[in-house]
Amino acid sequence: MVFISKFLVPKGYIGITVFPFVILKYQYLKTNQKLINHERIHLRQQLELLIIPFYVFYGIEFIVRLVKHRNWRQAYQNISFEKEAYANEKDLNYLESRPFLNFKKYINI
Repeated sequence: MVFISKFLVPKGYIGITVFPFVILKYQYLKTNQKLINHERIHLRQQLELLIIPFYVFYGIEFIVRLVKHRNWRQAYQNISFEKEAYANEKDLNYLESRPFLNFKKYINI
């Protein structure tokens, strides 16, 4: 389910996924298929890890990346979940053939 709220999306971002919702900053973003696919990949990741563990792993990995890179944006872009979503967001059929727990191949600590 997609919601629009410029107040719930953190500054510097245009969308966020909090299972089972995709929250976008602006109405026009609902037609951005690449962005919607990116967020749908996150929904699948969250489901595979039973939601709460996804957020735990995401947070831990972000902190590790932040310590390593000392740069917020670089840390975010190097989270394995984000790497998978960015690498496959243009492939609108990706989720149909995506292997279970596929984000593991993007981990490189």
